Amino acid sequence: MPEETTPISIADVMEAASGAHFSGLRLLFPSLFFRFNAFLRPHRRLHRPQTALRHWYRVSGGTASGKTTVCDMIIQQLHDHRVVLVNQDSFYRGLTPEESRRVHEYNFDHPDAFDTEQLLECVEALKSGHPVHVPIYDFKKHRRCSESFRQVNASDVIILEGILVFHDQRVRNLMNMKIFVDTDADVRLARRIRRDTVERGRDYAKFVKPAFDDFVLPSKKYADVIIPRGGDNHVAIDLIVQHIRTKLGQHDLCKIYPNVYVIQSTFQIRGMHTLIRDQDISKHDFVFYSDRLIRLVVEHGLGHLPFTEKQVVTPTGSVYTGVDFCKKLCGVSIVRSGESMENALRACCKGIKIGKILIHRDGDNGKQLIYEKLPKDISERHVLLLDPVLATGNSANQAIELLIQKGVPESHIIFLNLISAPEGIHCVSNRFPSLKIVTSEIDAALNEEFRVIPGMGEFGDRYFGTDD
Repeated sequence: MPEETTPISIADVMEAASGAHFSGLRLLFPSLFFRFNAFLRPHRRLHRPQTALRHWYRVSGGTASGKTTVCDMIIQQLHDHRVVLVNQDSFYRGLTPEESRRVHEYNFDHPDAFDTEQLLECVEALKSGHPVHVPIYDFKKHRRCSESFRQVNASDVIILEGILVFHDQRVRNLMNMKIFVDTDADVRLARRIRRDTVERGRDYAKFVKPAFDDFVLPSKKYADVIIPRGGDNHVAIDLIVQHIRTKLGQHDLCKIYPNVYVIQSTFQIRGMHTLIRDQDISKHDFVFYSDRLIRLVVEHGLGHLPFTEKQVVTPTGSVYTGVDFCKKLCGVSIVRSGESMENALRACCKGIKIGKILIHRDGDNGKQLIYEKLPKDISERHVLLLDPVLATGNSANQAIELLIQKGVPESHIIFLNLISAPEGIHCVSNRFPSLKIVTSEIDAALNEEFRVIPGMGEFGDRYFGTDD
């Protein structure tokens, strides 16, 4: 029996932990591609599809509703070079000579007035990380400037603004959040008359108002957020600014997959990761700090369960309004590494039922189900799926598929890991977008042997002492 040792203090490894650290690295370059070649040395760089990491916001509303003002206020408050604005007005079609001669009969507020195909091309290019040349439209000559353009670089957050950005479903599907600026009709009328009639020579009664009623107002139903009073609504704008700041501070994969959650990193968490990743750590210390990290992941995962409001009377006779825990819950461990997470789950959830799934792993193909024993009423429960390392995602997908076959709704599954590889997150999240993934760190990549890099080796062997 190995001699019991005193756990190493976290303070002893803070200096070592403060150096270069690749797990959960946030890439803050202007063009945010995953670039693993610098991280994988001395391992060979692997071929994988690159994914641009963007978060798109779309701002719509009637003409003169204050859309541009709202966008400008958001960008000014963020004061971040990773946020850019693209205007739908830049994509007006240039008029033909015949249309130019009869310009007063041309409806600039109709969807056909915009070159939506070119807009989509620009959006796709930006999503792929490429800079684009956005046209500059001359509202007096009603054509694009042939010799000038605006270069827009791919950024973390891109805001698309325009009266009809909700109209085309292809454009709607490319956006993460849709914002509708809803301003009082009298205010819009005064602005429209001043701008659209005087400055742009447009007929309000003939074109502007009918277009709003026919195209803009019906698209309001697609909005995720509605801002009454436009730029005067500072509370709503502040909330959107805070939301964008949260996205800018997230790990890049969390921007792509809203179902992925990385627990907030601290020096304690980073220090514990430094210890369990050290190949020279003793088994006792490895288990001790792994258990601590697992407990944090489990607690974070429990926070994503539904709850109901509950009032209790305190010993002082006061009423405290709190919440009641989800009662229908169980755990399922993927044998054998997942069993290392069971004690932490039992410590958090008294008397919880835990099932087991055993899947044969062979290289990158973990699809052979060997054994399963699950609670009979699992279809009625929320499930915490336990596996400390998410590598390729193949074994996880097999386990998740089994749970769904047993009647568990996909949205009722929370997958808990200590570390995750980007490839595994892509694999699981693309196949099961309603499932939640909770992890403590996202590592750089998989190597040619499908091991997580930098990783921490064979977790089950190190935890259960069978690595010799």
